Order: sequence, then structure tokens, then C-alpha cells
Amino acid sequence: FFFEGLKLSTMQRALRTVATRALAAHQLRDISVKCTVLPGDGIGPEIIAEAVKCLETVAKVRGHTFNFEQKVMGGAAIDETGNPLPDDTLASCKSADAALMGSVGTPKYGPESPVRPEQGLLKIRKELGLFCNLRPVNLISPSIAEQGSSIKMSVLQGTDMIFVRELTGGIYFGKRIEDDGSGVASDLEEYTTMEVERVTRVAAELARKRRNKVTSVDKANVLASSRLWRKVVTRVMAEEYPDVEIEHALVDSLAMDLIRRPRDFDVLVTTNIFGDILSDEASVLPGSLGLLPSASLNEGSFGLYEPIHGSAPDIAGQGVANPLATILSAAMMVRHSFNLEPEAKAMEKAVEAVLEEGWRTPDLLEWGAKKDEKTLGTVAMGDKVNEKLKDPSIY
Repeated sequence: FFFEGLKLSTMQRALRTVATRALAAHQLRDISVKCTVLPGDGIGPEIIAEAVKCLETVAKVRGHTFNFEQKVMGGAAIDETGNPLPDDTLASCKSADAALMGSVGTPKYGPESPVRPEQGLLKIRKELGLFCNLRPVNLISPSIAEQGSSIKMSVLQGTDMIFVRELTGGIYFGKRIEDDGSGVASDLEEYTTMEVERVTRVAAELARKRRNKVTSVDKANVLASSRLWRKVVTRVMAEEYPDVEIEHALVDSLAMDLIRRPRDFDVLVTTNIFGDILSDEASVLPGSLGLLPSASLNEGSFGLYEPIHGSAPDIAGQGVANPLATILSAAMMVRHSFNLEPEAKAMEKAVEAVLEEGWRTPDLLEWGAKKDEKTLGTVAMGDKVNEKLKDPSIY
């Protein structure tokens, strides 16, 4: 189970009981889970539909029951209720095993709007205790990376890292002073020992299932909050994970090394703002934003899963949006919240196989290339992946 090996508080012992039951269910193969589906804004409804289609096929082939409940969130929810996260949407998420989201954001509600879609995302993180964000960065399709990445394949080969970003502390949630006409504004970067401890444990647990290496990223040569961060990470790793390699890196040096030697990194754990920036930087490595999923997790097995790309309102409703990052986000959900590793790997293999056969949505075409018979729309691309998942041998 994902959090196996953490120090056991009363809460964590209860969570381990949940984990044991989930593992037992997995061994019996036939599990029943609930997923709240949040299509969101822009292209969200189109790409979510393809992910749900693939999940339904996985459930059918493998003998599971995936129960879906669709709710509104973001701009769509503001239009319908005046609230970016209605109470019944939040209640659905709280009663679910996981939530799968399309995208949130629309030009209709810009930075100056009193109510904005993004406020719903911040609230759901807080209400559900989503304290860490996972963003894997790998070459899901070598052919896409070769044609779309600005980095040479000789440098990219072997890239397979995952960012563990702290979500509830740091400068995004610190005390904020707006400019009141004085010409001065400030945002407070603040971390507690507990916040650093729990995200470090997530990173170390992940590393044990991967290449056993954690890189902690901070700015300890300048920032007091980073000095606390480094001290706590060092202690937790030494006391609880002596078998896992730990290295510390300054954020400015790490930003260069992500491009110079991406294959050297396994699990990277960092603060809210540094994780936001660095994971966006690393997203250029695979060659397309349209292939990158993410997960936001709480201390149990619940997670909110979504692609890292935006709502793309300029192409909404045209049937050309790329659903693959959403399908890969669904694969992360199957892995981390449903504890179904073979099914998650099958979904990832299905996406890779379709791409390596040369099928593309318009955003994945090589620069300057024209659409041809292998250029697919949203539904057709989803169908290609779905057909792969109907074959039991892929699991």
C-alpha cells in the first residue's frame, strides 16, 4: 500500500486497516469503488468522457465495479450555483474513494472576478486534506519526445522522475499584504515541522518502490524556511528511511540540472512554490503537456486526479482536445487510490502503444506537420486506447 512504512499514529493505524482491506480486495480482484467525476470547464467534459470510457472497460475486463458520480465544479459550477465548489460536490468527494477532474478555469471569470473557478480547487484541497501533489515526468512515448522536446534524445533517454510537491503550506498560504497605495506588498513563506515530515515520508515511500533515491530541493543558503525544510528532511530520512539515498539541492542549481541531466533524478520533494515552478519546467521534457497527469493526495487513500494542462477554452467543443493526460491521470487513480497496479500499468501501456503506432491528436503533431489519416479527434483517440484495454493480455 502507498503509505506502508510510515510511523504509526492512531490515525495512521486506522489508515493501515483501510490499506489492508484494500490490499485484500485487490488480491480477490473483484473490488467496488466510487469515483466522483468533475468535468470542469473548457475541454474538461470532452476529455473526462474518454477517461471514464477507458475506466469502464478496465472494470469490465478485470471484474471490478467502478461507480461514477458526476458533479459540477469551477466555472460551470459558478454558472449553475454561484459557487465554484457547491456543497453537494464536496459531499460527493468526501464519500468517494477518489475524484477525477478534467480542467478548471475560464476567461469568463478572470483575476479580477470576486468569485473564480480556481477558488474551488483551493477549497477542495483544504477540505479534503490534500497535502501533496505527485507529477510523474517520463517518456511515455519516445517518438513524441524525439519530435516535440527541445532536449536531445541522448540527454532525455532514461528520464523517469516524479515530483512530490507540498500543497498546503509555504508562500501560497502564508500571510499576504496587498499594496494599499504604499507601493509595498508581501507574501509570507512559512513551514511547520509536521508539514515537512509528512511530505518527506510520501517521497521516501515512493522511492522505495522506484530507484530508491530522493532529491530534496530548497534554498537553504538564503531562506530560513528552507533551512527548517532541510533539517527536517535530513532527520526523517536518517531516522526512518536509512535505506533510501537522500541528496539536497538548491533550487537554482536543480533548475539547470533538470535540463542537463534529467535521467539522474528519481523522486524530487520540494516546497509548494518550488514544486509548482520546477514541475512545469520539467513538463517540457516529454515533448507535450498533453501527456502529463497529476495526483493530489491526502493521508488516506483518497486522491484528486487531473491532467496538468489547462482548460483550453479556445478549442472547447471542437472535438480536437487531447484526452491522453486525463486517461493517464485515471491510471494514477487506479494505482494510488484503488491499489490496482496491473490495471494502472495496462492503461499506461495502452497509451504508449497507441502513440508508438503513430496516432496523434492535433497538439501532438510535429511542428509544421499537416493533419493526415493518423490525426485523430478526442473521441477517436479515446477509442484507440479503449480498444487496447479490451485485450486481456495487456494486463
